[in-house]
Amino acid sequence: MNQKASQILDEIEKVIIGKRHVVERVLMAILSEGHVLLDDVPGTGKTTLALSTSRVLGMDYHRIQFTPDVVPSDITGFSIYNKASDSFEFKPGVVMTNLLLADEINRTSSKTQSALLEVMEEGQVTVDGVSHPLPKPFVVIATQNPVGSAGTQLLPQAQLDRFMIRISMGYPDFASQVNILRDRQRSNPLETIATIVQREEILDMQQEVRMVHAEDSILAYITALAEETRKNPMIRLGVSPRGALALLRMAKARAYVKGRDFLIPEDIQRVFCDVCAHRIILNPKARVAEKTAEDILREILKHVSSPDNGREK
Repeated sequence: MNQKASQILDEIEKVIIGKRHVVERVLMAILSEGHVLLDDVPGTGKTTLALSTSRVLGMDYHRIQFTPDVVPSDITGFSIYNKASDSFEFKPGVVMTNLLLADEINRTSSKTQSALLEVMEEGQVTVDGVSHPLPKPFVVIATQNPVGSAGTQLLPQAQLDRFMIRISMGYPDFASQVNILRDRQRSNPLETIATIVQREEILDMQQEVRMVHAEDSILAYITALAEETRKNPMIRLGVSPRGALALLRMAKARAYVKGRDFLIPEDIQRVFCDVCAHRIILNPKARVAEKTAEDILREILKHVSSPDNGREK
C-alpha cells in the first residue's frame, strides 16, 4: 500500500472506528478529484468522517445545514455595494473552502441544490457575470437521510451524476461499538488526531493519480461494462460517458492507494458499484423483481469478461 495513503487512513481510523473500507473510498474520491454522497441514517458518523478527513488532510472546512430556507447565494456568495469605494464587492459563500460538508442536501429546494452544479463540475462560482475560482483541492461531501421523505427534495439525476461515489457508513459492528464507547468516555478523538499532509501534498497526490497507467484492454473493459448497463433490460438509463470517466478516475485512485502505478481489472471491479449505482435508473421490471441497482451491477460484473491483467496480491 502507498505509505502516505496508509498513514492518512490510519489517522482517520482513530476517529472512524471499524469503517476502513468507507474511509478508503472517501480518500480515493478526493484523490480522483471527485465528490462524495453519504446516504445513511443520522448518527452513523457522517459529519465526524468529513471533519476528521479535513483535519488529517490539512484542508479548510466549512459546513452548511441544508434547510428549506437556504438560498443559492448562501452557497455561491453575492455582490454588495460598497459606498466608500463606489463599487460592488464579492462576498464569498460557504463553498470558498477546501472541503464542504453539505448536510442533508435533500432537505433544501431544487434551486439551491442546482447552485452546487457549477461549483462541483467547474471548480468555480459565477456571480453577476464574474467567475471566482475555488481553492484547490476542493471536495463536496454531501449527506442525505434515506429514512423519512417529509420535507425532502430528490436530487436531480444531473446532480447525482456529479458525485464520484455514493456510499453508506452503516452501523458499527459489536466490537467497534464497544471501542467507540470506550474511547469517548473522557475525550473526543477528534481533538488529538494529527495532520498528516498539507493541501499542496494532496494536489501532488492527485497529479500522481492522473499518471496511473491504464492499458487499452482496461479501457475496453470499462467501456464494455458501461455499454452493458445501457442495454440491460432492467435498466432504463445506463452509465453515461461521464460515469465511465468517473469509473476510470476512481479505479486509478484505488490502484494508487494500493501502491501501484498501473490498473488491474480488480480496481474497476471493487469500485464499480460505488461509482455507478447512483448513475443508473431502473425500469419497473427491476422493481417488480425486487432488484436493486447494486444487484444488477454485480450481475453485470459476472457477465462481462475481464482482461487478464493480473490480480491484486
